Amino acid sequence: MSQPINYMQPDVPETLPWHAVRTVVATNETLKGYGCLVSRDEYETFAMEIVQWPKPHGRPIDADTGNQAGTKQGIFDFWWEGDVLFGRNNAVKDEYLLGWSTNPKDAVRGGELSTGPERVLLWHANYHPDGGQLFFPIDGTPFVTPLALPGDDVSPDKFVNFYFDGTMGLYIHPDIWHEGIFPLAPKARFFDKQGSVHARVSVNFAQEFGVFMEVPLVKPV
Repeated sequence: MSQPINYMQPDVPETLPWHAVRTVVATNETLKGYGCLVSRDEYETFAMEIVQWPKPHGRPIDADTGNQAGTKQGIFDFWWEGDVLFGRNNAVKDEYLLGWSTNPKDAVRGGELSTGPERVLLWHANYHPDGGQLFFPIDGTPFVTPLALPGDDVSPDKFVNFYFDGTMGLYIHPDIWHEGIFPLAPKARFFDKQGSVHARVSVNFAQEFGVFMEVPLVKPV
């Protein structure tokens, strides 16, 4: 059994090479397989996928059972403190140090920013096998998020960074690798809905691949 991850004190080196992630504009076509766009009119009532509880052998789970935990929802806050990006998922009452705008050795925490940094260096990503997840930018803030298709053989080169102009939200299917939603602003709020079980499967890029994932916080040209 894996040990709990300390998301506020990541176990990573102070300096590592950066793996650049390419960015594409999010459309229903480019998101095919990952999820879909969600409009302002539908995000609160969007139908979420909930995966039936798995059973590896023996008699099967009864139909219409094992998927009744439902969903949780709340505000997902993201904000920069100097060179350090934090997130707070109020739906599941978790806080995270998500990444830095430079190597942790050189990152200075503290102070409000007038504009968002040009990049975030990520150390971690995860997926939820129990259900999908939905994010919507409450204040219309443009954002990006790197995603990878299902598979435990994940690696940094399998991620694609999707850009959203802030008019639409994002729904991702179960098993899609992701981290947070990264605003192109010093701070932002997102509506978040996800499965109540909230199982996580994680990858630590720093430990497993010796890199930080460099995610551009800009609109692609």
